[in-house]
Amino acid sequence: MEAARTTALDQTAYERLVELLRGGNVTVLTGAGLSTESGIPDYRGPDGKRRVVPMTYGQFVASPANRQRYWARSFVGWRRFAGARPNDGHRAVADLQRLGLVRAIITQNVDGLHQLAGARDVVELHGNLALARCLDCGETAHRADLDGRLLEANPHFEVIAGELRPDGDVVLSDEAVAGFHTPRCLVCQSDLVKPDVVFFGESVPKTIVEQCFSYVEASLGLVVLGSSLQVMSGYRFVRRAAASAIPVAIVTRGPSRGDDNATIRLDAPLGVTLSKIVQDLQR
Repeated sequence: MEAARTTALDQTAYERLVELLRGGNVTVLTGAGLSTESGIPDYRGPDGKRRVVPMTYGQFVASPANRQRYWARSFVGWRRFAGARPNDGHRAVADLQRLGLVRAIITQNVDGLHQLAGARDVVELHGNLALARCLDCGETAHRADLDGRLLEANPHFEVIAGELRPDGDVVLSDEAVAGFHTPRCLVCQSDLVKPDVVFFGESVPKTIVEQCFSYVEASLGLVVLGSSLQVMSGYRFVRRAAASAIPVAIVTRGPSRGDDNATIRLDAPLGVTLSKIVQDLQR
């Protein structure tokens, strides 16, 4: 395989990235760009501009109508989202961990593809769509079980769906959403059942943030893969690494908010580039 077709400057950045990883004790931070090759779109294209406006936490809890709209869209999109499989980039990150070069894997993604690729002990900043939680009593349910209940409650729900969105839902018309029966908690019967992920407007739990800070501060390098770092949940770790004089490498397509903090910057496709890095490190 061939890494990105590069200029001399890009080749230098590639070689520096390989050497950073060869030294080991690296923390990896991944974003939506790592999963696009698995068919899951990102919120922002290579130009860095947001293409999708997701439902916020405030909107979700504000009204049953909003929850109905969310769950109808998510019900249709879930099977397509859950059917995604790891790509070469996910497998390469798992290989780097298996080689003992990666201290920790922190992901902003909610798709669980790192784990499916064989990675261990992945810190999921924004949770995982495979779980749902009742906001009233805290009961947790597996999304597959919840999906079965939704199918029973909506046996005739057939729509023409739009494209899959980054958070696993699809665009539906108001007419299609009308009449959809939303899930209720099996314990307390509340309709405040929400995917166990961090919505826009929510904060990552403090304990998880502190855990990630400790990983970064104990590392010899931070490697960011497929993130524009436009949200603080990931960008804060780049800032902490830079403030601690820890090298920061960013590999993503298009601009990144962390570019000014990067000691290594590579604009390259992730799957082929990371696979090439693993091969080079094993020579």
